[in-house]
Amino acid sequence: MVLMMLTTPLSPRALPPPAATATPRHRLLAGLPPALLPLPDPRSRETSRGQPPAAPRRSATPPPRRAGPEEREGRRGAWPEGGALGHARGGARAWAGPGAAEGGSGSGRGSRPGRRKVRSSEVSWSPLHHLGTAHFLLPLCEQLAFNRHVVLCLCQPAAAMDIPVFILAGLLVHCVFLVSIFDIYFSSPLVHGMTPQQTPLPPPAKRLVLFVADGLRADSLYELDSNGTARAPYLRSILENNGSWGISHTRVPTESRPGHVALIAGFYEDVSAVAKGWKENPVEFDSVFNESKYTWSWGSPDILPMFAKGATGDHVYTFCYAAESEDFGAEDAAKLDMWVFDHVKSFFNSSRSNQTLFSALNEEKVVLFLHLLGIDTNGHAHRPNSREYQENIKQVDEGVKEIASLIDSFYGNDGKTAFILTSDHGMTDWGSHGAGHPSETLTPLIVWGAGVNYPQKVTTQFFEDNFLKEWKLENLKRLDVNQADIAPLMASLIGVPFPLNSVGTLPLEYLNTSALFKAESMFTNAVQVLEQFKVKMSQKKETTLSILFTPFKPLSASEQINYLKKIRLYIEQQKYDEAVSLCKTLINLALEGLSYYHTYDRLFLGLSIAVSFVGWTTYVILVIIKAHTNLTKTVPANKKKSTVLFYGFASAGMIITFFLLIQTCPWTYYIYCLLPVPVWYAVVKEIPVIQDLATNVLSLHIGQSAGFLLVCILGIEILVFSFFYRSALTVGLLVFAGWPVITQLWIQAKTKALIWTLLCVLLAIFPLMPVVGREPNIPLVIAAGLLTILISFFLLTSLCKSENKYRDNENLKVYFYQMFSVALSTYVVGSTHNSLKIKQGLPVMNQIISWMTLVFSPVLLLLSPTFLFERLFSILLSLMSTYLLLSTGYEALFPLALFGLMFVWINMEQEALQHYGLSLKPKLAVFNFTCTMDITQFRQLHLDDVRRSFFFVFFIVTAFFGTGNIASINSFDPASVYCFLTVFSPFMMGGLLLLKVAIPFVLVSCAFEAVQVTTQLSSKSLFLIVLVISDIMALHFFFLVKDYGSWLDIGTSISHYVLVMSLTIFMMVMNGLAQLLTTRRLGLPRRNKHHSM
Repeated sequence: MVLMMLTTPLSPRALPPPAATATPRHRLLAGLPPALLPLPDPRSRETSRGQPPAAPRRSATPPPRRAGPEEREGRRGAWPEGGALGHARGGARAWAGPGAAEGGSGSGRGSRPGRRKVRSSEVSWSPLHHLGTAHFLLPLCEQLAFNRHVVLCLCQPAAAMDIPVFILAGLLVHCVFLVSIFDIYFSSPLVHGMTPQQTPLPPPAKRLVLFVADGLRADSLYELDSNGTARAPYLRSILENNGSWGISHTRVPTESRPGHVALIAGFYEDVSAVAKGWKENPVEFDSVFNESKYTWSWGSPDILPMFAKGATGDHVYTFCYAAESEDFGAEDAAKLDMWVFDHVKSFFNSSRSNQTLFSALNEEKVVLFLHLLGIDTNGHAHRPNSREYQENIKQVDEGVKEIASLIDSFYGNDGKTAFILTSDHGMTDWGSHGAGHPSETLTPLIVWGAGVNYPQKVTTQFFEDNFLKEWKLENLKRLDVNQADIAPLMASLIGVPFPLNSVGTLPLEYLNTSALFKAESMFTNAVQVLEQFKVKMSQKKETTLSILFTPFKPLSASEQINYLKKIRLYIEQQKYDEAVSLCKTLINLALEGLSYYHTYDRLFLGLSIAVSFVGWTTYVILVIIKAHTNLTKTVPANKKKSTVLFYGFASAGMIITFFLLIQTCPWTYYIYCLLPVPVWYAVVKEIPVIQDLATNVLSLHIGQSAGFLLVCILGIEILVFSFFYRSALTVGLLVFAGWPVITQLWIQAKTKALIWTLLCVLLAIFPLMPVVGREPNIPLVIAAGLLTILISFFLLTSLCKSENKYRDNENLKVYFYQMFSVALSTYVVGSTHNSLKIKQGLPVMNQIISWMTLVFSPVLLLLSPTFLFERLFSILLSLMSTYLLLSTGYEALFPLALFGLMFVWINMEQEALQHYGLSLKPKLAVFNFTCTMDITQFRQLHLDDVRRSFFFVFFIVTAFFGTGNIASINSFDPASVYCFLTVFSPFMMGGLLLLKVAIPFVLVSCAFEAVQVTTQLSSKSLFLIVLVISDIMALHFFFLVKDYGSWLDIGTSISHYVLVMSLTIFMMVMNGLAQLLTTRRLGLPRRNKHHSM
């Protein structure tokens, strides 16, 4: 009834005729419902939100009574005696009347002595009076009448779309936007149906031994120690005397699975494999192992099974150690490599007594694969510059020497064995990989044995990285390759067909064979790549209308025949150099054509997503304008036009569907292409709103409008700039520090303004701290824990001394439990890292405590009272107990600084609310989250609310970048999860790292929730503005995504877009989580007190 009364316009008959001498103020108030009329003396006694006023005297009304348990739980749809029903925020309890309990304290409050008695003749009870509605409604109504360009009035009902439906639609739309980037830029490049291609001449080697030292950096292997000796003496002697060497350039993402796929299958895998932890096969593919006669492999269970699974027949054999052996906290991860070497030795020794195995080993086209994970594990655990990492390199060098000697001896030194040592990826100085830093993409390549060139002496050679002089290898020719080039090299050495999906180019300089063999091998390579091009072109031609199909002109059917004829003619004429040159040209053209057809629909799909993006952002803006402002007038719907509009867009959707159907496009194309239809239909339906908005905007002062627009653009650009340079956040925080001075808030709140300024400056230091590369600083983490406990004692002491009538001493136990949890986490962090330092592994008790802390911290949080200060304090303690366990350095101090600033922000927003005359300042000390009411219909939306929303987005971005993260996978240190687990588990570790990132987000979101309810705004109105800001950022990054330039640039541009889209979706989730954490309270049974009579 209340909502109906407030949203239903009164008939003219119901309105009293205005007096002839009525002032503008009286005329403004004449049309308001009685419930909105102000009290005669609204300032006689301030009432704050969350604190019920005194019950008015009424005739024939029973006196106020203490609310029962049911009423304390806030029954909806019932009117408690003497009170009013409030609409609770997010399903939370609403105050049920003068006698209802205050929040979760369990104590009711009736009329309080000392309060001025209000006579029934003065005013009748209104459900809005306890909210102080008249206090802020009157001045804003006057501003609306005379300063319309300053205030955006919230005077219309909410949008037609329900809030849950709108949130669900927003989530779905943003999920489409997020997933689309992978379909556009990271779809699988694989095609099937090619004919295998094999060099017709006998190969130089009968068998191949492949050593892959996982995580081995090129500089770590090639550079000399401080005393001038080689770290890997055997391999150094090989590249100086017996074989060829160079650098293998990997591509993003620099992870183990895509690295091994590039090495063994010859193509660069798309990022979709990460959904299966880089372990399974999203798409079946061919490999050198599959083409071999027999392959035996030893190593990690994360790598070997995928090549056995993708092989046809039963000829790829794997020998893996247990997954639990991949322990970052182990005494020495080099034991993983020793396991491999020992099992290879045992394998060859056992073959002498096994005739079947002995015969198989003596076949041609045999591959032996040794996957050495110890270096990668030691790099993660101890960093690449550590003694453990470098000692592991020496152990691998010794193991390679022993295996090479064993194999040569086993085969009687027949000279038919080729050896290759390389790595799948490198590693950063801080022990991570995944991005495109040179330390991650530069890996060693050493090849020796049958069919391999000997070292080539040179006088000069130039490379941009200038490593040759550091490595003392400037006189030995360096032969760099792309990682995918190694697969055709292996296939050529042992004479197996090139992997069907290989995009590598055979590096001829590594071969020590005849010119004819090189020419024939290159011709085989060219035909194999051309076969992929032809299949890809055929597939695209079949799924595209002939009138719309645009072929790759440089490699038309006639051009393909011409190239093949010329190459064959050159080989027959023994013009091998010309044949090789033409083969390389054909390979490059075929690769360009593959890329052309692979990205054929990229522009089309990109435009569809961009149109949807613009449409969705426009729709959200229209929702804000229509439902939350008075800039437009209500226009009666024209049913005829609406029907025409609906059928017009429905017809467009049917045409698009038919167009996609006849081309047999993938189902995802239907989503991307049809999404703009309903989005723009919703926008076009609001043409009258757009026209009214344009009229109002044109009537505004041009200078003020341009200034406001300029400030908005500048603010969003700072946010975008912070993704590239974290120091931009420092600049923004320093500007925030001057906000009280700029707006003159410091005049009415000098102490709060000073604290705000100091905390902004303090937080501004964090983005200037090193991004990554820091050594673990556990004493700093312990100091953060002790500081948290010290601050907690101080705050609890203040709380105990306060005269808060709503405080229950029983609730103090919850805080002591939380403080004990923080102290326990502080101890576990120090104990765990000391244990790992002395290589005793992760203590089981510490692991149990860590997981229990993670599980029970949220439970303790929900047991605390729901008063604003007490609940936010409880949230900090719960999150800090978990965050300490995930910290390794200075980032442990970040939540404390952030929480301090967030709490002052809440107080400063109260000052801003009073400064602009929007409301009287409520008493935050007794403010209760569960007693606040959603007063969307009553609170007016001020332009200053745009600033509040921007503050929230800025703090969210600061919460991510301020802790040392960057928009890249390699900024996350696996050492952060060592209190929970040390055994490699990508999903578990990734989940814990995401939790670490999310904790500062939760602090900001809860503070924003408090800002919304204490400034008398619903979560919907401000969050819509936040959504617009984040979507504009996302659209900005969408246009910055590129697929050219270095792989570092490409990977960074994509990760920026993915990150900002994830933040948009994440903020939606955080909004709901913040309401849950601030309003919900678990009730525990309490012992009843019995009094003796």
